[in-house]
Amino acid sequence: MRASRLLSILTTLDAHGRATATELADACEVSLRTIYRDIEALSAAGIPVYSERGAEGGYRLLDGYRTKLNGLSTQEAETLFMLGLSGPAAELGLGAAMEATRSKLLAAISPPLRASAEQMRARFHLDAPDWFGAAEHPDHLPRVASAVWQQQTIRIRYQSWKAEIERNIDPLGLVLKSGAWYLVGRSEGDIRTYRISRVLELADLEQHFERPVAFDLAAYWRAGTERVEAELHQNQAILRLSPFGLKLFEAVISPYVRSTLQVDAAVDAEGWHSARVAIGSTQQGCFELLRFGTEIEVLGPPALRAKMAETAAGMSRMYDGDAHRATTSIL
Repeated sequence: MRASRLLSILTTLDAHGRATATELADACEVSLRTIYRDIEALSAAGIPVYSERGAEGGYRLLDGYRTKLNGLSTQEAETLFMLGLSGPAAELGLGAAMEATRSKLLAAISPPLRASAEQMRARFHLDAPDWFGAAEHPDHLPRVASAVWQQQTIRIRYQSWKAEIERNIDPLGLVLKSGAWYLVGRSEGDIRTYRISRVLELADLEQHFERPVAFDLAAYWRAGTERVEAELHQNQAILRLSPFGLKLFEAVISPYVRSTLQVDAAVDAEGWHSARVAIGSTQQGCFELLRFGTEIEVLGPPALRAKMAETAAGMSRMYDGDAHRATTSIL
């Protein structure tokens, strides 16, 4: 345990250049006294660690000293190469840099770990898009990624759902979601999300911006996703589900909607369950539930049940009557 902690301290100092005893204690989840003893142990082992006093003080490694990656365990080396997302990296314009980094890491670790890491890379592959969906390859993605990295303000012409708009944006981060790339950016003081495939034109502005200190990209995206899901499913449907319908529901409905499903444990005389689930508008709920055919019956609300009946009746009329009508019209 202590050896792992000493390695963690050493790699932290190597990566960040300086760290206070408090920062190291928080990172390692130990007391300050333990960190002081660990620093003494590193010094005794010949590691050139020294301390600096003052507001900008802390522990540092002697200039020019570099650690090697020979402290990695087999599992850690394997996990490292799970991060090699070559497809997204290439889309960002970083494919060559990713490959160069991989080669340097392979050269730095021992032969057994190298073989294990290569085996992991050969046996696992990331395919981000949903089934039956294609990944987007937006033309402006590399330039947007560069602006995010350089903290450079950009101006975009953007096709929103309603109209084309033009905005100056401080790009704060990129998110890859189900094969689509999204830009999280600040415009006129508000943080919004833009789908990069809808960016029609992009211009780099000769100005840079300061990132909001408290901004957390992952937290922002998570909260935004939950908010959108909730806003799109503000209504509730009352259902009867056959045993097979219940299995279908759990298999094909989105995770958010599935999380709102409340199923009564009791069954009726036909073995069906009563249930409640979140839905969107009446029309959206109708289209969503029609896919289950006769394995689901909508009991309420009345508007949804009426919409289901109207749609089912229309489909029945469309397919009823002369069985040769469709063939005749084609011929």
